[in-house]
Amino acid sequence: MWGWRSSRTVVIGLAAALFVVSCVLPLASFLMTSLRGAATAFTLDARQWGLLVNTAGLGVGTAVVATVIGAPLGLLLARASLPSKALLRVGLAAPLLLPPYVVALAWTYLGNSRGLLATVAGYDALAAWTYSLPAAVLVLGLVLYPLSMLAAEVALRRIDGRLEEAALMVAGPRGVFWRITVPLVAPGIMAAALVVFVLAVSEFGVPGVLRVRVYTTEIFTAFAALYDPGRAALLALPLLALCLVVAVAAVALLGDRFVSARRGAGTPSALRFERSRALLAGITVVLVTALGLPLAVLAREALNSRSIIAAIGGSSEAIVNSLRLATLGASAVVGIAMWLGYARARAASGLGRLADIGLVVLFAVPGTLVGVGLIDIWNRPGPFGGLYGTDGMLVLAYLARLLPVAVLALAASSRTIPMSHEEAAAVSGAGWLRTMGRIVVPQMHLGLMAAWLVAFVLAFGELGVSILVAPPGETTLPIRIYTLIANAPSSSVAVLALLQAGIILGPLVVLGAILAHREVS
Repeated sequence: MWGWRSSRTVVIGLAAALFVVSCVLPLASFLMTSLRGAATAFTLDARQWGLLVNTAGLGVGTAVVATVIGAPLGLLLARASLPSKALLRVGLAAPLLLPPYVVALAWTYLGNSRGLLATVAGYDALAAWTYSLPAAVLVLGLVLYPLSMLAAEVALRRIDGRLEEAALMVAGPRGVFWRITVPLVAPGIMAAALVVFVLAVSEFGVPGVLRVRVYTTEIFTAFAALYDPGRAALLALPLLALCLVVAVAAVALLGDRFVSARRGAGTPSALRFERSRALLAGITVVLVTALGLPLAVLAREALNSRSIIAAIGGSSEAIVNSLRLATLGASAVVGIAMWLGYARARAASGLGRLADIGLVVLFAVPGTLVGVGLIDIWNRPGPFGGLYGTDGMLVLAYLARLLPVAVLALAASSRTIPMSHEEAAAVSGAGWLRTMGRIVVPQMHLGLMAAWLVAFVLAFGELGVSILVAPPGETTLPIRIYTLIANAPSSSVAVLALLQAGIILGPLVVLGAILAHREVS
């Protein structure tokens, strides 16, 4: 079935070729540019040492904050008796879908406000703290903690309850928790912390809004403002090396669980937490701080606008472009990732592990580096240059950023489908394409819809690559918001930021209403 002329080979080979063009070639092009000055790339002057310290501090601080907030929440979701748990999980995960720069923008409005908070804390001190590295750590920690939360919950649900029950025969609940439960879930939590680290050091929007000097902002300045690809490449090499090491470590910690869909051992745990007012108060504080407060601040600032309709109308082209391009990008991402995810799920263990490392490494590459690589490939005369300067560059940007994670997600979805279903279809005389269309894809429909929705949300809020590759005169809503921050009234910017958050959170609100209705009925 894997012969050169088989439909499986042709389809998956074509998907792999598109993956290489959109994800691998930009990184390869960037590396070729940077290798010309590799001898001096890791010779850090005082300025680069400052960038390295700030970048590492941003990554480590964000990983710590996200883990401290997210891991206990994951424990509560897995082991505590909470009301409307499904709805609560959706609400706690919602900050992860908000574009980080939108949350950072809300915190700048809060820090620059002369309201009660500023009066209590001291206006000047609060305003100065807002534009600092600790503020960037707090913002990213509040955005990314759901990763640690979900990783901790999944790890806890995988534990065979019989292990804890056996340990309870010779030790108390506290001893079992620290000696049995924690060591079993630690690798998953540590892997999530490493992923958070990579996402934090790769982030461009939050340091840009909060004026924190890190590698991603310096790369953008070197390329976009000074148009110096060589300097941008040299600046990026230490950051790229750091991301690659951390990404490989995350894969080593999780192993084959990156694409495993196993939900648990089937035996409930004997270690449970009783619901209390303190637990509910802590969850409420997290929800209000991470989700409610930023949205409330944006809403308050937006109400100061002279005309909300005029603010939206002036950016209508950017809004339409974002919706259209995010839809195209998400469809292209899922259309390619479906086949590659299937191939990854059916691959041998050793080959699959190598594929996981490659996918995580590609996902870890900072967006500004991907943008430089895309420009280096497509900004040239000849057939390749025909795509440059068109909306196709933005679709390529979405593919480069989102395909690796979509492949991993759909690989997990494909693994839930037993091989015996395909074997039975083959025995009945069905070809591979017919088997995929009639048996495999229908069973993946929930995973495909979830992957499309996540890809749409991430594409709709993408900034780091888009701001570099967007055609002249063409803009998306994230680019529009970012460029208006310094050139327009804050109320007008808040209107657009709140609109973007509303479009992103709208489907989540619908999902929450459905889950709430199911629990009531």
